[in-house]
Amino acid sequence: MSNRNHIIFLLLFFSVAHIVSAQRINAYVSAGAAFSQIEGDELKGFNKLGFAGSVGAMANLSGNGRWQMSVEAGYARRGAFNNSGDPYNVKIMLDYVDIPLTVFFKDPYGGLLVGIGPVYSRLVQQPHDKISFSPEYFIPDTADMTFLKNDLALAGEIRFAIWRGLHMSIRYQYSIIPVKKNWHFEENPNTTSYRKWGNNCYNISAMVRILWQFGATGDGSVSKSKR
Repeated sequence: MSNRNHIIFLLLFFSVAHIVSAQRINAYVSAGAAFSQIEGDELKGFNKLGFAGSVGAMANLSGNGRWQMSVEAGYARRGAFNNSGDPYNVKIMLDYVDIPLTVFFKDPYGGLLVGIGPVYSRLVQQPHDKISFSPEYFIPDTADMTFLKNDLALAGEIRFAIWRGLHMSIRYQYSIIPVKKNWHFEENPNTTSYRKWGNNCYNISAMVRILWQFGATGDGSVSKSKR
């Protein structure tokens, strides 16, 4: 991410913080699992399972509580996993710090929260990479397995109250900038169908979490601002 993008992100963050500071805020904590894959690695399936957790704050944006907003700081492990040998075996683990900003609309009848917003993620650790393949069939480039430090994604999320401050959250997010550029692959050079190509890679993940929201009302909604 360029310096200009850093400045824009910080201005956005502090602007949101200023808006939230004027509202009644309910803090929450979450824990759950992230099911992820890397788009562009020539594999399919959300087979990489990792822990996901966060602390956050929820605030009303409207007097009737129909519009709400959350800001979080969290951790999630993403990556890719395949042990089928088709077309190759891989285990990539990517540890991220996530900062999602989500605007929600609350269903006035069922209380379902549906939201959308950006997620900025910073790669803090790439603890382990393992790739094995048969050169007779399919050859990924293993010379440089380093992923980029910054990830910007768009996320959609659904939340619903289970009991009082206890919520279930399901979030799906897709990177809108590459997390690795031009990863090279090639097929067996000795075959007539030989080809060589490169892909940009993107994180895709689905998160399932349990949230506990402090100070929530009986139906799990944010307490209204006192004026």
